[in-house]
Amino acid sequence: MPSATWSAATRPCALRERLDAGELGQVYQVLTRRQGPFPARISDVGVVKDLATHDIDLTAWVAGSPYVSISAQVAHRSGRENEDMVVASGVLASGVIVSHVVNWLTPFKERVTIVTGEKGAFVADTLTGDLTFYANGTVTSDWDQVANFRGVTEGDVIRYAIPKREPLALEQERFRDAVRGVGGEHVTMAEGVATLRVVEAVLTSAAEGRTVQL
Repeated sequence: MPSATWSAATRPCALRERLDAGELGQVYQVLTRRQGPFPARISDVGVVKDLATHDIDLTAWVAGSPYVSISAQVAHRSGRENEDMVVASGVLASGVIVSHVVNWLTPFKERVTIVTGEKGAFVADTLTGDLTFYANGTVTSDWDQVANFRGVTEGDVIRYAIPKREPLALEQERFRDAVRGVGGEHVTMAEGVATLRVVEAVLTSAAEGRTVQL
């Protein structure tokens, strides 16, 4: 499993702060996409334990709720023993539904988290450090096909100016603080164990073709 300090360094803190402040209202769904080319450094595990761990940790932390069920499918397309693609969906204890797309077979790098709620959606790009808010619209439409749909409409879009830190430098700072016993921004052992339980459930679900309850 990846370093707990690395996971903390890539958590979208600005997003969590805005969710805690109620800027999105009730959270409905968390969707993540973590895709890119195969990293040659990995030889002993598949994409689930190497990459999906980050999105599972991130989702539970952002939503402030643990997983209660998970269902997943994996694929082996690169000729390796371990899986290189996974699609997983689940439910958190709070009722939030989640979806994860993770693979090593996409020829571009993507690290995106989308949190949808009653006031709109936040899109966090942890690759670039950008956070964008898409608000639900309040302007009425004269286009009947659109107006008759009882859902949300497009509203204002805001891209926030937030401090951007180099992830590896931040990782080292968090590791230093954890060793010193100061600060509270590193991932705890309990959080790490909870993430690993979900990861094992993802692999079990894919192997046995069933939804796993946690």
